[in-house]
Amino acid sequence: MTIRLAERELRTKYGTYTEILYYDGQRESIALVMGEVEEEENVLCRIHSHCIGAHVFNSIECDCREQMEAAQAMIEKKGRGVIIWLDQEGKGNGHLALVESIKYKKAGFAQADAYVKAGYQPDARTYRAAAAILADLKVMSIVLLANGEDKANDLRKGSIIIAETRPLTATPERE
Repeated sequence: MTIRLAERELRTKYGTYTEILYYDGQRESIALVMGEVEEEENVLCRIHSHCIGAHVFNSIECDCREQMEAAQAMIEKKGRGVIIWLDQEGKGNGHLALVESIKYKKAGFAQADAYVKAGYQPDARTYRAAAAILADLKVMSIVLLANGEDKANDLRKGSIIIAETRPLTATPERE
């Protein structure tokens, strides 16, 4: 069960959001909500997994930071949307798995294969908390901002209606 713990106003360079902190008994998750989303359809939604390299250390080895900025810019332009931040570093395997997989990635393996070579799952992420958060926010349907179908498939298992999946570009779409 995912419960709402606290909320506050959060000003960003892409507008003001309501930040809502959730807890599922093991991990915290954060929803950033802009505008009215309750009982709304086709709400822009980004489900974003934690990436310490990109978000804290400004790494150029992935595009996680750029994807977050692109999602925020799209939501700002629309005036309404939800970003859900999940604590799922290293495709859900953790930061140690990411560090241990680097030697395999440098040897030419795709990231998922590098995790397997290092003894981890290719992708251990789950989107159950995101589905619970969207249900708590009473969002009727979403336009998922994602570059793959795994999130969409997992969210559908959680009874989330996805009207459309829209890919994210590496550069923010800001006017």
